[in-house]
This record gives sequence, C-alpha cells and structure tokens, in this order.
Amino acid sequence: MTEPQITPELIAAHGLNDEEYARILEIIGRVPSFTELGIFSAMWNEHCSYKSSKKWLRTLPTEGPQVICGPGENAGVVGIGDGQAVVFKMESHNHPSYIEPYQGAATGVGGILRDVFTMGARPIAAMNALSFGEKDHPKTRQLVHGVVEGVGGYGNCFGVPNVGGEVRFDPSYNGNCLVNAFAAGLADADKIFYSAASGVGRPVVYLGAKTGRDGVGGATMASAEFDDTIEDKRPTVQVGDPFTEKRLMEATLELMQTGAVISIQDMGAAGLTCSAVEMGDKGKLGIRLDLEKVPVRETAMTAYEMMLSESQERMLMVLDPAKESEAKAVFDKWDLDFAIVGETIAEDRFLIVLNGETMADLPLSELASSAPEYDRPWEPTPAADPLEFVPEIDPIDGLRSLINCPNHAHKAWVWEQYDHMVMADTVRAPGLGAGVVRVHGTDKSLAFTSDVTPRYVAANPVEGGKQAVAEAYRNLTAVGATPLATTDNLNFGNPEKPRIMGQLVGALDGIGQACLALDMPIVSGNVSLYNETDGAGILPTPTIGAVGLIKTSQDMIAGTAAEGHFALVLGKTDGHLGQSALLAEVFNRTEGDAPAVDLEAEKTHGEFIRDNRDMILACSDLSDGGLALAAFEMADTAQIGVALDASDTPALFGEDQGRYLIATSFDMAEALMVAAAQAGVHLETVGKFGGDQVRFGSASAPLAELSDQYRSAFAGHFA
Repeated sequence: MTEPQITPELIAAHGLNDEEYARILEIIGRVPSFTELGIFSAMWNEHCSYKSSKKWLRTLPTEGPQVICGPGENAGVVGIGDGQAVVFKMESHNHPSYIEPYQGAATGVGGILRDVFTMGARPIAAMNALSFGEKDHPKTRQLVHGVVEGVGGYGNCFGVPNVGGEVRFDPSYNGNCLVNAFAAGLADADKIFYSAASGVGRPVVYLGAKTGRDGVGGATMASAEFDDTIEDKRPTVQVGDPFTEKRLMEATLELMQTGAVISIQDMGAAGLTCSAVEMGDKGKLGIRLDLEKVPVRETAMTAYEMMLSESQERMLMVLDPAKESEAKAVFDKWDLDFAIVGETIAEDRFLIVLNGETMADLPLSELASSAPEYDRPWEPTPAADPLEFVPEIDPIDGLRSLINCPNHAHKAWVWEQYDHMVMADTVRAPGLGAGVVRVHGTDKSLAFTSDVTPRYVAANPVEGGKQAVAEAYRNLTAVGATPLATTDNLNFGNPEKPRIMGQLVGALDGIGQACLALDMPIVSGNVSLYNETDGAGILPTPTIGAVGLIKTSQDMIAGTAAEGHFALVLGKTDGHLGQSALLAEVFNRTEGDAPAVDLEAEKTHGEFIRDNRDMILACSDLSDGGLALAAFEMADTAQIGVALDASDTPALFGEDQGRYLIATSFDMAEALMVAAAQAGVHLETVGKFGGDQVRFGSASAPLAELSDQYRSAFAGHFA
C-alpha cells in the first residue's frame, strides 16, 4: 500500500509543530515516511515524552530507604519488610473516557493493572479518582453512568478489589471529565521485573491479545485539546477485554517463574512503538521488528496502524532464547498469542520491516532520550484577594446543604457497583476514609488513599499541592498506617498558556515540599495536560495516590464512635473559610486563599496519632466541610448521635489543615490530653457522641433523618 505524502497538514494533524518537524529532518537527514512520522508523533507527544513537565518533575523527591524503584518504570516499588514489596501507580484515561465513557474507563483500569503485573506483582487493590461536570449538565449523567460501569465492569471481571477513591463535580469538567486509575500489587522484593532490554540478538516477543485498529493515535489524541470535532476521535478509544487480561496476568506471572524473561514492558500508550522504544532505549540497544509476524485480528493492516494501535491486553518481552519453548508453552496453555516479532540489535536503530519492505529506519535513542523538552513560559498565580464577609448560618442547614450535594453526599451508589471484597483480604471498605487490604498470609496490611482539592490548587497552587499530599498523609494516619510513598496524576489544562503552566509549576513545588517533609517520596506517576475544550480548561487537579503500611493488625485504628465517647480535635482551629466546601456549596462562592499547610505540624500530628493509637478508638482527618461534616460522617458510620459545643460557622465549617477528629472514652481522653501536653500539640474536647440527634450548639436534627438524606442524595441525582 502506498503511504500518504508528507504535507504540512499531515504534520500538524500528528501534533508536531514546525520546530519539532525541523528537528526530525535534522535527525534523519531526509523526509520521514508516513510510518516514521507516526512513530515520532507518538514518542514526542505530551502523553509519552512529558516534554512540558520533565524539567519540573525532576525537582520531586523520589528516593528513600523504603524505595526499591522510583519513577521511570511501569510502576514504582516500595519495600514493606519481610522481603516483600508493594508495586503501585496511578494513570489517567481522561480524553478516552469523555469520548466513550464505558470503554475509556474500562481500559484505564486495564492499563494500570498491566503496569503493576508487568513488574511481577499480583494486583491486590484498585482505586479511581473521578471528576465530572456540574450535576445538571446534559452530559454529566451519561458520563457518570458510563465511567462507573466501565470501572466496575473491568475490575469486577478481572477480580481486583476497588477499595477507595474520589468522585467530584465542578463546572470546569463539563467538557473534559477526569478518570484517574490506581492499582497496587504485591511482589517479592528480589523478584521485580524491569523493562530495560539487554543482550544483542535476543528475541523480542509479542504476548497477549491480537492487534486491531482500535486506539490508533490514542496517545496523540490524549495530548490535544478538544473542540467540536470530538466525535471524530471516537475510533481512537481502545476496547478492553478483562477476561483476556486475567489470563494475560496469570500467564505473565507464571512465565516470570521460568527465568525466561530478560525484560518486559506493557503495551500502553502508543502501543508497539512506545514499548519497543522504551525497552531498547533503557538497555542502550536497537530493536528490529518484522511486522508480518505480529498477531492481528483485522485484515490488510498497515505498518502505521500496527505500530500505533493501542489494542489492549498486550505485552512486549525480551526473551532468553534458551527458554523459548518453555515460555511458549505457558502462553499456549493460557490460549494467548506468543510470537517472536523481532530481535535486539547492537546498532542504535529502530528498524521496522513489513513483508521485506523497510517501513521505518530511525535512530532509536533519538526517539526517547532526545524527545523535545520545553521550558515553557509560566506566570505565578496571583495572590487571592482576602475573603469578604461570610454570614453566619444555621449550622444544621449548612450541614444539610453539604450532605445533599453530590460532592459530599455518601458515594455508596458508586462503590457498591465495584467488587471491594474479591480476594477476601479487604479490611476497610470504600466510604470510610483510606481503604485497607491485608497482606495475605501475614499480619500486615496496606492502606490506600487518593486526594486533591482542586479549588485550593486553583487559588494557590503551592499550598494546594502541599495540601493534596498532606491530606493523603492524614487519611493514611487516621487508620493507623505509616505513610510510605506516593504516586501523582497531574491533570492540568494547556501548558502553552503561561497561566496554566504556572499552576503546574506551583503545584509541583508544593507537592515536592510536602513529599520531602512527610517522608512520602513520589515513586511513579502520570502527567495529563491539554484537558481543555474550546479553550476552557479544567481546575488544576494534581491527584495524589498514597500507600501506607500497618505493621500488625493491632496497629490499625478501625473502631467506631460509641455512646459516651468524647470528641476531640487534634490541631488548632482558626476557622479558615476561604475556598471552603461551605462557601462553594451554600453561597456559590469560590473566594479567598487556600488554607495554609504547616508541614512540620502535619508530621508532628501524624506521629502523635500513631504513637497514641492504643488510646484512639475512631479517627478521621478534617478536610472538606471541616469539623461539622467530619463529626456527622463519624456519627453516621456508627449510627449514633453527636453533640458539638461550637455553633459558629468558622469553628464548624472552617477547613484549617493538620487536624484530626478523635473519638475515645473518658479515661482515654484524659490520658490523651496528658500525652498531648507532653508532646506540645494542641488537643481539645469539642463534644460528645451519644443519643440519636446531631446537635451543633443549640441547633439539632435527628441523625436518622440526616443519614437518610446523606445516603440517598447521590443516587437521587444519578440513579
């Protein structure tokens, strides 16, 4: 088949600017073939090359005694003792999920699971952080249903518990929803598999499902803004098959036990192109691929289509040739394709051949290591104006407003569509803060959370970035876990706009400060830019996924409030209402500065909780909605009333950071007060649990009535 002629229009359609195309001409000394143009486009787009963010990502702390493998591999790896490791990562599937919600979300789950088991880890937990437009927007209902069903459909069939996450709504996501998928797995610390190829003349093996035309150009599409041609992009969305992925995982983990695997890489964004280039580049080797040997499920596929297809459930491996027959037998057993499609070569070449015809011949190292890197102009976000007067409101009315809006209503309608008990190791289900999963066969558990407050980041990117990490730290601490490490999913608008680039720079500054101060290095992650439609960008949403370790079952804080328990708050309350949930949901205002984050206090308070966990019966961090919402949620969980002394709006709904709500008995409360005085931290009694009413000062309402509203509101909007 004759390939199209290279024209300025074709170059622009591949997301390459004039300078980048000139650089391609300089590298290869000639006009590229159509297939070569596609390969450069795939490797140099934002999604694969991080060309706008690399400079700033390098500033993040990525090391620590617990870190076995930091950023740069399929997933990060952190030691958890006893020769075991947790392998985890978070990635976005935003654009595909807006175009085709079910398959976009489903294949996002499938891709992140492959990232984990490609490293040799069996997945044990998943989470999803979802952002949608306003509840009454004409597309929101379709997106919510499609995405939630896609997440559940794939994860439930594959068989991994979904233990947590977030669901938020804001008009900025009307034209561009966010679907951030997290997965974690367990592996032996000395049996981690990496992607760097080694050895010349070794077979390059294609594993898994057959290649089709689905997803061709997906990575390039994910690196562009949306406009009114969005429906034309539907063919770039992949189609997933969780049952094939389950077989692929079992076959891959079995194959790894044979010693046949030299290196292995998931075929994710840009498919065969990106996986082959990354393996070769990391191993400082070239790769030759013979495309007629690639298993396909459609006829007359071109080299361009095969190289850029993002068909799901596929892997690429460099094989020990002495174990070829043993390796093939494993994949035959699982009824999956196993095909030698090329070999490693000594030359710095990416050589693509189809039926004897050379379709691409490029210097491999220039495709990855020499991808463009931009120091884009950026503007700091202006300081927020001081918050103007916020009137006092009836505190029960304020609480009702929060628990009846989709942002803060109970999300059971979402997570009940996910199987959170499969594998029988889930200790703490979604909806109760951080999710907790047992490390099977041990007394250890792992805690998982994902957090960000986009309105904080928009108002003050540095403090908002800090807060996302700090809230993750608090959520892990509140279940008794020692925070280990983080993964980030950086969702922003168009980085070519200095204002947006300034948000990214500021947020990374804050994230880096917090990760360093709280001993939570970033070990993996993803950058998703160009989240805009017709020039309107999303709120900056740098989602932080975090993992913590609970060393023994006795260390876990898993109780609920009970009759007569005292309510205590650790940390000072000044009543910060800027950018608060109350301001947004009750007064429809997004004003003021984000709350300041004192990282030293965050660490001190976290250590106090963990050091005194024996005296803490139930615990929650204070974040959105402040003390009022946290106390109500703790009461709702226990189905017991709560009475708080405060009745004023700032004390109840302020979102000062670094605070925890504790429920405990009278004797333990006294002992905690003594311990707090010795540790030099602020701890005060704010009320008491008991009865059947929610009482704030003199205002009250029946808990049963409020709980019914809280637990039915979300389904009322979307079911």
